[in-house]
Amino acid sequence: MDLHLDLDASLPLNTAVADAIRHAIRTGRLRAPGPLPSTRALAAQLAVARGTVTEAYAQLAAEGWIVTRQGAPARVARDGDGPAVTPEAPGPPRDAGAPRWDLRPGVPDTTLFPAPAWAAAVRAATRSGPGVLGYDDPQGRPELRRALAGYLNRARGVTTGPDRILVTSGFADALALLATTLCDLGLRHIAMEDPCLGIHREVVTRAGLTIHPVPVDAHGLDTTALAATPARLVLATPAHQFPLGATLSPARRRKLVAWARRVDGYIIEDDYDGEYRFDRKPLGALQALDPSRVVYGGTASKTLAPAMRLGWLALPPRLVRPVADRVFRHQSPPLDQLALARLIGAGHYDRQVRRTRAEYRRRRDHLIAAGLPLTGIAAGLHAVLPVAGEEPLIARARARSLALMGLGPFWHGPPRSQGLIIGYSRPPVTTAYEALDHLAALVNARR
Repeated sequence: MDLHLDLDASLPLNTAVADAIRHAIRTGRLRAPGPLPSTRALAAQLAVARGTVTEAYAQLAAEGWIVTRQGAPARVARDGDGPAVTPEAPGPPRDAGAPRWDLRPGVPDTTLFPAPAWAAAVRAATRSGPGVLGYDDPQGRPELRRALAGYLNRARGVTTGPDRILVTSGFADALALLATTLCDLGLRHIAMEDPCLGIHREVVTRAGLTIHPVPVDAHGLDTTALAATPARLVLATPAHQFPLGATLSPARRRKLVAWARRVDGYIIEDDYDGEYRFDRKPLGALQALDPSRVVYGGTASKTLAPAMRLGWLALPPRLVRPVADRVFRHQSPPLDQLALARLIGAGHYDRQVRRTRAEYRRRRDHLIAAGLPLTGIAAGLHAVLPVAGEEPLIARARARSLALMGLGPFWHGPPRSQGLIIGYSRPPVTTAYEALDHLAALVNARR
């Protein structure tokens, strides 16, 4: 490590070094239990003899400013003129207020992340040549766009090609690009499912769009109510509505596409967990019904991890250029894109989906076996549990160190129903079933 020190030329060198370090500690530039450079490294930086630094460290240790141990780096022992700080063994940060069990929705079990396969894919990507380390095509690496086009066609029935794929830093980033572009093209009104994710409402509002909430029932988005709005855009989750869990019925899928053609508009399809259907083959993407009217959006945040910051759009031909022209380094890093392309090409991504799908199905089945009346289709990373008085139940759970979330924050206006959104995918596999059992005990005790 580099350490800038101003030495007093009027003092002996060892004293000047000790004085400079002491001053850095007193003024807060060096804080406990931070490490100091080795005597050899600091001597080289200051262009003095190593023995000079050794003497200075010995003097500071005797005064209690630093701690030195054989075979370990010297460390600062106090902050300013305060008492000595006992250094702790390094470890993960602890949050005293964090719940013991967390069943809030929206996050997969990150302990299931395929770390060995991903590390191998990243290593292979770094060996692809110096070209991967520079600026890239705004639409994303061609290798990943080819891999995604093939995967989406095979696994989700999406009709697209590499030239119509755009790689983003996640779905929210993709939505921001779309909303800004479409607003500039004159589409100023957007219909959104009620309820839906609050972050999506924020994104489209910041882009200048006016939101028109459309109710959702057991058959998905109400297309009759949609037709009564002035919107020419709609954001929908046809495969597995978030958060209520319905799937858009075949009749409404046809009506939704017909609506888009009639108003000369677009459907933004958020296929956030379309691969995770448990009771039957996953329903194909809505996009296949009309690739010229449906913008398909996907993400790796549920299949791999949110920290991947990898998402994608399959765009209608006439939107490719307008959207791509707005991309200004919004993409995820090219190395990560190449790694994902290799993960898909080698079959590891498909194996990850199958592995996590089996695990999340077991967790949902565990809740049903415990007697909880879940609603929505057997799919995804969450389920809804209807309850009367969600907030008191959430408070009782919090007192037992169990984090839950209700439907309340997802409605555009006053709630039309109450319930808990059980994110059974979130807890690590080592504590997941313990968390689910605590939830079941809490809910069943109310009956």
